[in-house]
Amino acid sequence: MRQKFSARISFICRRVLVAGLIALPVAGCGGIIPQAAAQSTQSNTPYVAPPPAETRQPTRAEVPRGPSRQLTDSIEALGRDFSGEVGIAVRDIEEGWTVSWNGERWLPQQSVSKTWVAMTVLDQVDRGEMSLDRMVRVRPEDAVVFHQPMLSRMGNAGFRAPIRELFVQAMTRSDNLANDRLLWLAGGPEAVRAFFARNNLEGLRFGPGERELQAGIAGLTWRQAMARGRAFYTARSNLAQSVRRAAMDRYLADPVDGATANGMVEALARLAQGELLSEQSTRLMIDTMRASRTGPQRLSGGVPRGWQFGHKTGTGQNLNGMVAGYNDVGILTTPDGRNYAVAVLIGNTRVGIPTRQQLMQRVMGQVVSHHLRRRYELFTGGIQTSD
Repeated sequence: MRQKFSARISFICRRVLVAGLIALPVAGCGGIIPQAAAQSTQSNTPYVAPPPAETRQPTRAEVPRGPSRQLTDSIEALGRDFSGEVGIAVRDIEEGWTVSWNGERWLPQQSVSKTWVAMTVLDQVDRGEMSLDRMVRVRPEDAVVFHQPMLSRMGNAGFRAPIRELFVQAMTRSDNLANDRLLWLAGGPEAVRAFFARNNLEGLRFGPGERELQAGIAGLTWRQAMARGRAFYTARSNLAQSVRRAAMDRYLADPVDGATANGMVEALARLAQGELLSEQSTRLMIDTMRASRTGPQRLSGGVPRGWQFGHKTGTGQNLNGMVAGYNDVGILTTPDGRNYAVAVLIGNTRVGIPTRQQLMQRVMGQVVSHHLRRRYELFTGGIQTSD
C-alpha cells in the first residue's frame, strides 16, 4: 500500500510541477521537491498550478486538514539528526496547526529581532505617533557594531534620512545602524516589549539593543569608541579565552534576545492574518520582508520559483568555530495563496555554513512537499492508506 501511495504522489507532483518548476531528487513528495537555490523567489508572472484535467474542482469541505505524517516525521528527523541545538517550527496560517522540533526552547534571535523593531515602528505609525516620511539625523554617536552599510554615509556631521529608508535598510540589508536608530526613535527596548505585551505575543524576548547585546556576548562592557574601525574586534581579541567562553555560555544558556520557534511562527502567523498591524502596514511589512537581500541560501534556497517568501535572517558571533545563533524565519506563500510560517533557529553549532544552510533548505523542502501532497489530496478527494 505504501508503494502505491508513493506512486500516486509522484504522479500528482509531476502534474503540479509541470508548469515550470524544476525538480531535484530529495526526500518527500515522491522523491522530488522544487529547486530554488540561487533562484529568485518571485517572478513577474506568478506561477499557478493547473488542476489535473480528469478531476473536478473540490469543495472546501473536502480539503484535508492538519499536518501530514510525512511533514511531522521529517521535521522531527531533521532536528534530531542536526549536530547542534536547533528549534524548528512550521505553522499552517490558515488552519492554525504547528509542527515543531524543540519548539519551546529559548534560542538566540540575533538580527531576527529587527522584525520586532520594524513592527513596533509601524504600530506607532498606525497610531499616529510616527511618520515614515519624517526626516531624522543619523549621528556619529549612533554607530553600533558589525554589519552597518549606512555607516559609509556618516561623515563628521552624520546624515539625514527618512524613517522609511531606515526601516527598509534594517529589514532588507540587516543594517545594524539603521535598526538601532529606529529602535531608539521608537522608544528603546521597552517600546518593543510593550508591543509584545499589548498583543499578547509569547515566546519572544527583546534584548538591550545592539551595542550592549554584542558586547555582553563577547564578555565586554560597551564603550562608544568600539564603534570605530576595528576597535570592537581588537578589544574582543584581547580578552582571555576563558572570559569569552564564560560570556558565550551565559548567553546561550539564557539568551536575553531569545525566542522559541513556536512563538516565532505564532507571531508571524498573526502578522499575516492582520492581527498586529493595520492592513496597509501589514502589506508594507510583508512586502519589505519579501525584498530581503540576506540569506539567499538559507530557507530561501528551498523556495520554488513562483512561490513568495518574506523573511528575516539572524547571525551571531563565532567563538573558536562555535556560532551562537544562525537563523531564518519567514512567511511562505504558495501559488494558490496558502501561507505557512517557517522558523529555523540554530542556537549553537560547530558545523559549517553549507551544512546549516542545507538543514534550512531541507526544512523548506518538506513544507513544499507537504503542500503539494495536500494539493493532491484536494484534487482527488483524499486518499486512504493502511498506515
